[in-house]
Amino acid sequence: METRTGVCNLCEAMCGLLLTIEDGAVTGVRGNPADPLSRGHICPKGVAIGDVHVDPDRLRRPVRRDGDRWVEIGWDEALDLVADGLAAAINDHGEDAVALYLGNPNVHSLGSMTHGVALAQSFRTRNKFSATSVDQLPHQLVGHLLYGHQLLLPVPDIDRTSYFLVFGANPMASNGSLMTVPDFPGRLRELHARGGRMVVLDPRRTETAKVADEHHFVRPGTDAWVLLALLQTLFAEGLTRPPSYVDGLADVERLVAGFTPEVAERASGVPAEEIRRIAREFAAADGAAAYGRIGVSTQAFGTVCQWAVQMLNLVTGNLDRAGGTLFTNPAIDAVGRGLIGRGHHDRYRSRVRQAPEFGGELPVSVLREEIETPGEGQVRALLTVAGNPVLSTPDGAALDRALEGLDFYAAVDIYINETTRHADVILPPTTLLERDHYDLVFHLLAVRNTARFTPAVFAKGRDQRHDWEIFRDLYLRVTRRRRRKPPLRRRLAAEARMRMSPTFLIGMLLRTGRSQTTLTELRKHPEGVDLGPLRAGQLPGRLRTSNGRIDAVPALVADEIARLVAEPLPHDGELLLIGRRHQRDCNSWMHNTDRLTRGRARHQLLMHPDDLAARGLSDGATVAVRSRVGEVAVEVSATDDMMRGVVSLPHGYGHGRDGARLGVAAGVPGVSINDLTDPERLDVSGNAALSGVPVTVSAWT
Repeated sequence: METRTGVCNLCEAMCGLLLTIEDGAVTGVRGNPADPLSRGHICPKGVAIGDVHVDPDRLRRPVRRDGDRWVEIGWDEALDLVADGLAAAINDHGEDAVALYLGNPNVHSLGSMTHGVALAQSFRTRNKFSATSVDQLPHQLVGHLLYGHQLLLPVPDIDRTSYFLVFGANPMASNGSLMTVPDFPGRLRELHARGGRMVVLDPRRTETAKVADEHHFVRPGTDAWVLLALLQTLFAEGLTRPPSYVDGLADVERLVAGFTPEVAERASGVPAEEIRRIAREFAAADGAAAYGRIGVSTQAFGTVCQWAVQMLNLVTGNLDRAGGTLFTNPAIDAVGRGLIGRGHHDRYRSRVRQAPEFGGELPVSVLREEIETPGEGQVRALLTVAGNPVLSTPDGAALDRALEGLDFYAAVDIYINETTRHADVILPPTTLLERDHYDLVFHLLAVRNTARFTPAVFAKGRDQRHDWEIFRDLYLRVTRRRRRKPPLRRRLAAEARMRMSPTFLIGMLLRTGRSQTTLTELRKHPEGVDLGPLRAGQLPGRLRTSNGRIDAVPALVADEIARLVAEPLPHDGELLLIGRRHQRDCNSWMHNTDRLTRGRARHQLLMHPDDLAARGLSDGATVAVRSRVGEVAVEVSATDDMMRGVVSLPHGYGHGRDGARLGVAAGVPGVSINDLTDPERLDVSGNAALSGVPVTVSAWT
């Protein structure tokens, strides 16, 4: 028996672990108290990390679909089949005939970040998609517009703030998102111990709302009115103290003037006087931070919401202030060093719906129509990497049907799931404990500056491949088969880079960085190195804008606020659907892990008792939930944790579709919320408006 230092990279918290290893298996998992960021915290997903390693449903060798059967094949045959299929689509039908979809786990894998992104960039197709456009695109668009980079996102200084204002976020369950905050419960206790407060606005009394000092129900899709009313109050009452490097504040005041708290109350249900009081308390606090996450990004005015969150912090002087919101200083500054692009918007549009791109990606909501609509540029081949868009993107049932019409589909994935069941070939990489890890993205978003390199806990098997090796070999094979090859110099440079291991690249980046942290030092300290608290006073120097200043009112935002003025308010009696996530779930996977699925079922539709009674329904009954695009049958659970007029289904459920050979445990209940979400409902950024979808609920017959 031995103890090894590990890391949980299943979610953004990247908690440090101590693993007990016996006979080549994980027999115990606990949080690492020496980790300077996670401080010994662990959640149920971290405890189950060893289950992924030994999961009997996990693929360990490539498989080829043969009718309704899956046949194991060798790596050379599998890689050649994939390269043949992708290159044939390009050579016969043009660059746009291939589409790529990158799922959420890619950003949690070092090899995907160093080599998967490079592979994706080597395809010159416009049809690139990712989980970004169902999750966080408004954040990135606002970061690009205000600060000059899509991932230059200020983080709440939770360890020093005195007033934490939260919109549509549930860090008690998520451990933070675009705010890497492991041990949120502990940090909240510390906030309260120093006399601080947390105020939450959410249409559900979430795990976070239940431990908040205040919780206010807000009608889904109306957060923009509340946020703009908070700004209106700040300007009307002379409570602003913006920094000198901001332009256009008079335009902000003009744009929000009509969004009074009374108007916001009619839209959202939040009382006008509560809005005024919160604005005054926020302005008066000695260090306040406003934070909005999935609930405010996944709605029709998500970009306005995220812009308004930034404005709240900025106009009150809390941006770049201790206890407010701050930029991180990671050991590898992927933003400052240009490792991640700044982002751009509307350089081209999708072929069918004319949806604008952001950062070289189109909204995933248009993927189905790009597959199904004939003509030049039609998607004929698809490569997905660690993604399950049939469960996680709008109108998943329609996408499920569309995938059957592809000429060729390959997946890099460890599971046969609702999406990859359509693949011709699946290439399974090593999993979390079999590969080295350094987090390139979430150190950019963490509530404390730290660095940590975690060597693989287990050696890969002789017949296994790391994800970066798969990406390398696909790049080489597809490039050789293309009729139109990249220029020789560019091709040779790319090949040389693709042959370098992720660990070698990390060592090189650390050696040439400013932190003076080296890979050698990190190997000596696998628990991580503490680089100190977030730093105030970095602006305007950290800005990546062309003039080194912040333009407070980008034209796109001004246009969206004008559109918001004309938006009809929700009418009485309308039911609006929202999602939810659980601490024991990892989006659309890990639902086959016995350790995480024990206990009370979590799949039900949550609904207020008054809404049930008004429809003659009873708690525990099976009900039909219908939207414009679909219908599902599910048990309903009565709870006053829901705002009246709002119902909730969990995200990521829906396993066991007809005809699927899924490899997931039988009996895991649930339906996919995304069989009800509408692909035509988009924010201006292209993000899916998954929250606030109108539905009806009736008895199932």
